[in-house]
Amino acid sequence: MSSWFSLIHPQVWILVLGRFLSELGTGFTLFYAPIFFVNQVGLSATAVGFALGCASISGVVGRILGGSFADSPQMGRRRTLLLSAAISAVGSLVLAGTQNFVTLVIGNLIGGLGIGLYWPATEAVVADVTLTENRREAFAITRLADNLGLGMGIVLGGVLVTATGSYRTLFIIDAISFIVFFVVVYVAIAETHQRQQTRQQETSHFAAWMVALRDRRLLVYVAVNIIFTTYISQLHSTLPVYFKNFVLVDSIKRIADSTISVLFAWHLAVAILAQLPVARILKRFSHSQALAVSALLWAGGFCLIWITGISHSGQLYWAALALGVFAVAIVSYTPSAASLVTDLAPPSQRGVYFSINSLCWAVGYFIGPPLGGWALDQPQSLIDYFWLWLALSVIITLAILYYLHRLLLSE
Repeated sequence: MSSWFSLIHPQVWILVLGRFLSELGTGFTLFYAPIFFVNQVGLSATAVGFALGCASISGVVGRILGGSFADSPQMGRRRTLLLSAAISAVGSLVLAGTQNFVTLVIGNLIGGLGIGLYWPATEAVVADVTLTENRREAFAITRLADNLGLGMGIVLGGVLVTATGSYRTLFIIDAISFIVFFVVVYVAIAETHQRQQTRQQETSHFAAWMVALRDRRLLVYVAVNIIFTTYISQLHSTLPVYFKNFVLVDSIKRIADSTISVLFAWHLAVAILAQLPVARILKRFSHSQALAVSALLWAGGFCLIWITGISHSGQLYWAALALGVFAVAIVSYTPSAASLVTDLAPPSQRGVYFSINSLCWAVGYFIGPPLGGWALDQPQSLIDYFWLWLALSVIITLAILYYLHRLLLSE
């Protein structure tokens, strides 16, 4: 393993550090925001789900701009990352002061714009400096940094909330982490975008988008990727509130915030430990086959959540098992998805292709939180079966992946 570690470009390692610090702050808020806004601010689960979904509206704008900015000689990857960090810090500060639904929506709109700008640029940097044979491992390492940061953030966030009860402090820490990420990029990240372009190429951003949107392989991938990101959004928006408000331990008491913190820390610990081994194991499969493995794992995880809700004992065991399966599902998905997009994209249009890939996350997070919020406002019996319906939807996911596999083989 050390042999290919040494082949990873130094820029990737620097970006890994920056992403770890940024995700550390995100971990403080990601799983606690729904609980805070529902149980302390006093908003309904549907309203909170809608507000969290609003981040995807501005995220769409950010991802479109981020892709064009990343491919632009005037902006490039580095400046786009700097702009993203600055906007994200402002969004976190707005959420720290949120007292009502309107401010919650505004904070999520600002934060969504920052995150939208971030993803096309950061993925393009990794693709620019990584050789094809090491690409899955490079993307796996960056995701490992994300998960390490999230894991530590969740644990520290849970400790802080348990000790002080101050959820608002979590958002301030998140803002500070974005400022630190800004400094890392400003000081240590060089521009990786190739500037040797003709004048026609420099002014053809619209044409680049049209070329990408006519790529049938990319469009089929987009369809399945939206489903995957909708699944992931359930972990971040629906599942924490479901554990808190609907799952009774031994049928008599609700799960404590600190226990939820431990469960999600376990989830990320599994993701951290499995990230590189899974990437190496799945390297022998095609990208579409690796994504099919992930889809099957999602189905298993959703079934386990259903069992958690209907069981009369051992709920924490089933919840932990489900979150472990979800962790492996995610690490099976992310490196293969990013590598597939890199393979599809012409080098001069990687920003646009990764922008479209990132737009799938915006759409998935626009669909997922409101859908989950609606489910959480239903009676217990309906919310329990919500997880089974998600498991059944994997049949559609597998059918699309089979078509994508045939398409990739034929072209």
